[in-house]
Amino acid sequence: MRLISYATETGSRVAGRRGDYYVDLNLADPELPPTMRELLRLGPAGLDRARAAVQAGQPLEPRSLRLLAPVPDPEKVICIGLNYADHAAESRLPTPTEPVVFNKFPTAVTGHQSPILLPAISDQVDYEAELVVVIGTGGRDIPESQAMQHVAGYTCGHDVSARDWQLHKSSGQWLLGKTFDTFAPMGPYLVTVDEVGDAGALEVRLRLNGQTLQHSNTSQLIFPIAHLVHYVSRVCTLKPGDVLFTGTPPGVGMARKPRIFLKPGDLVEVEIEKLGVLANPVIEHQA
Repeated sequence: MRLISYATETGSRVAGRRGDYYVDLNLADPELPPTMRELLRLGPAGLDRARAAVQAGQPLEPRSLRLLAPVPDPEKVICIGLNYADHAAESRLPTPTEPVVFNKFPTAVTGHQSPILLPAISDQVDYEAELVVVIGTGGRDIPESQAMQHVAGYTCGHDVSARDWQLHKSSGQWLLGKTFDTFAPMGPYLVTVDEVGDAGALEVRLRLNGQTLQHSNTSQLIFPIAHLVHYVSRVCTLKPGDVLFTGTPPGVGMARKPRIFLKPGDLVEVEIEKLGVLANPVIEHQA
């Protein structure tokens, strides 16, 4: 099942895809909640009921919808750094022996076709294509053997990064360099686990203005999804709708010669097998 969040005058609402159309789940079944996080709190039974609603409800015209991130208001945006060995090598850093974890603020989240805003105080904004895991059933101290039972689905993500802030400020500013507004695009869909199958064998690509700059496969992840969910849950309680960016493959702009950084007028596309294409234009931030 493919789920979206879309904007209305009263806030975000969740819909499911049926063919070329979408069905608002709450309108089709009033016992289903209107938002994604509330739906995920219902667990697998809620998703089963959502599948029935998608088939029974009245279709919405896709062109009338403004898509948001699948989870537009996650409580936590957790990110993993250096999770592809070849990306660690191009960054001239040792392959980590434990996951490198950082985070973004929820205000960084934006959706498909929404612009990435280039801040006036950075001139080294880089791209990073990533598979994003969406937590369904929450938990703490989740055993690795049970971790996948806590995953609702996946979406395409873009870990936009201001390298001058992240790496060149005094002592580094990983958090601030990663969390400017609009620096966490996600979408267009949350694709449920049953439709994706093995998320450890998905092709990942990033195109900048039509040119492929990143291409790898999630089979190259150093730390697989189950281990990441287990590892993070040992520290903090995971909640329904929390999102986990799993790391980026090689080909980032700062490692290229000459370097490539995002500029106004660019179009960035993240394509992940079975998950669709997340596209975002790049514009200057107007203060």
